[in-house]
Amino acid sequence: MKKIEEKPRTWKDWAQGIIWCLLLVAFLLWIRSWWGFVAVPFVFDAFVTKKIKWGWWKELEDPVARGIMSWVDAIVFALVAVYFVNIYFFQNYTIPSSSLEKSLLVGDYLYVSKTSYGPRGPMTPLSMPLCQHTLPIGGIQSYITWPQWKYKRTSPKPVQLNDIVVFNYPSGDTVALDLRYQASDYSLLCYMYGRQIYQQNFDAPDLDSYTDLQRRQYYNQIYALGTDYIKGNRGEFGEVTWRPVDRRENYVKRCVGLPGQTLQIKDRIVYLDGKPNKEPDNVQYNYHVELADRMLPEEIVREVGISADDLYGQGGGHGMYRDGICPLTAKMKQALEARPDLVKSITPVEQDETDVLYPLNGHKGWTVDNYGPIWIPAKGASITLNLQNLPIYERCIRVYEGNSLEVTPQGDILINGQKATSYTFQMDYYWMQGDNRHNSADSRYWGFVPEDHIVGKPIMIWMSRNKDYSLFSGGIRWNRLFRWVENIN
Repeated sequence: MKKIEEKPRTWKDWAQGIIWCLLLVAFLLWIRSWWGFVAVPFVFDAFVTKKIKWGWWKELEDPVARGIMSWVDAIVFALVAVYFVNIYFFQNYTIPSSSLEKSLLVGDYLYVSKTSYGPRGPMTPLSMPLCQHTLPIGGIQSYITWPQWKYKRTSPKPVQLNDIVVFNYPSGDTVALDLRYQASDYSLLCYMYGRQIYQQNFDAPDLDSYTDLQRRQYYNQIYALGTDYIKGNRGEFGEVTWRPVDRRENYVKRCVGLPGQTLQIKDRIVYLDGKPNKEPDNVQYNYHVELADRMLPEEIVREVGISADDLYGQGGGHGMYRDGICPLTAKMKQALEARPDLVKSITPVEQDETDVLYPLNGHKGWTVDNYGPIWIPAKGASITLNLQNLPIYERCIRVYEGNSLEVTPQGDILINGQKATSYTFQMDYYWMQGDNRHNSADSRYWGFVPEDHIVGKPIMIWMSRNKDYSLFSGGIRWNRLFRWVENIN
């Protein structure tokens, strides 16, 4: 190993050392990380005292080894920098699904600010930067679950009504790892398969005639049947695993309900405390479209703004078959109705599914168009607990706030082993929905979003790629580049 002659310290070394130390101290004070002050003398040493040989690899005689180590040094520095930037300042996010169309489109690349609601400190600190939960090579887990740090947010700011928000998927705590089921709600899978197994052996129960306690016992039974079936069929579902809050899938939706508000959906319109909330400008609903001709021409499809995701299951290519269900905004519907030579009729589609909506064990009879009323929990607020409203709030109490909860055979509610008739919430919660109201897996399906799941706020669309077309034939949506998300109402 060759010896590198040590150079005397200059005023530039001292200036760099002091500036970097001051910046580090300011950052640590901002995020209130007192343990981080341990790093200050090491930063000072790297620039001034140089007792530790940070660049030891530069003394290697083998030029190949020096070259490799220089790359390793640069990559490690870049990963550490990206790690802190992504946690505390901003990260990129790509719109993967059509749940927010036509406000945010599939293929939009977003700059997501972590400071808009206050940066959330790492909860799973030992994780690979740029990987949410799985390494791109090998498909293995990209984080270590120990240690788990408590939720802490620096300079917290509340989410505002109708904000578009990026958050961790609340129902992503338990996941079946087979690729076919990773994006599925695990609880919904358990109830769905459990109900099928139950009905293969018993007559379907008349839940309307059941008491609240009997209904709870029935739902517990089918959930247990579904859980045993999924865990017993690893070849189909893969291993079932748990993911920490900050390693759960990132979702983006619009906040349509704030802590402490009572939300109800009546005939598709969201009401908050009895008053209608403003609908997004580009809100979409499903319509049954019947065409006068065999297909809607591709140029009309492109002009109106119908995407391939809108036409999923309606046929091939960029055209549309005679009969089909298509999500439309008011402007899109008006544009099609103005072409009677092409469109015979457009009628609303009634959405009447109930068994797949939150709470999955509540038997409320709610639909996506007529839902609630439901009170959104607020930090410090208390509610009276009973078997009728327990299905709505038990996930908040048990999963998000970490309490044990059980119901005795006599119907008593026990929280942490103590009989409970009320509960005081420890966090704020939000209600999130997509603007594509009939094609969005949102709070109507999996419930409240806790404050510790909030990731950040999309600020700007820096790139928009239309996957329906080639790169040089409309594949880039130039009119969306560098567009402020705040202006999308």
